[in-house]
Amino acid sequence: MTTGEKLAALRKRKGITQERLSEILKVSRQSVSRWEMDAAFPETDKLIKLSKLLECSIDFLLNDALEEDRLTGIALREPSAEDCARFIRECGYFFLATCADGSPGLRPMGMLYADERALYFATDKRKSLYGQLMGNPQVALASYNLYTRKWIRISGCAKEESSLEIREAMLNLYPVIRQEYTNQDEIFFVIFKLTPENVTIN
Repeated sequence: MTTGEKLAALRKRKGITQERLSEILKVSRQSVSRWEMDAAFPETDKLIKLSKLLECSIDFLLNDALEEDRLTGIALREPSAEDCARFIRECGYFFLATCADGSPGLRPMGMLYADERALYFATDKRKSLYGQLMGNPQVALASYNLYTRKWIRISGCAKEESSLEIREAMLNLYPVIRQEYTNQDEIFFVIFKLTPENVTIN
């Protein structure tokens, strides 16, 4: 991926037009267009401003061999469920938003598993969250990284997951669940599958 292609991808991901970018950098819109077509190259002071505005390193912009880095790579392509889970694990927590009977609900959560297609989170059938999800499966999930100052928001439909393979993977990832649910209590343990419909990372 060339410098121009990276500039264009990151600019679009930020929702900034070429015209707006030209105003911010005090250059012509044609200059921005020429940069993105690799017909010209930004001056050093403009590169510094671009790296701050687009939240990437100058090295990333200049080096064609660097297709992705840990965070910028997510910004340049559609993030997978595993990308989302990795991001959230680095934050250490996430908030799950539900809506039941026209009333919004928000709760902090910590345990999340993912495969290539979906995210999985667990709850207890005795908790109000379970009833809310069964009544209205549309949810939003969000997390914020204090160190990178980046946040993620995911929305989609949460459905009860019955796969024994997913259940075992989650229990192995979080042994504390296995300790909490023993014998008769195990019937209350439930996993929900969230297939991301919309993902925003900023």
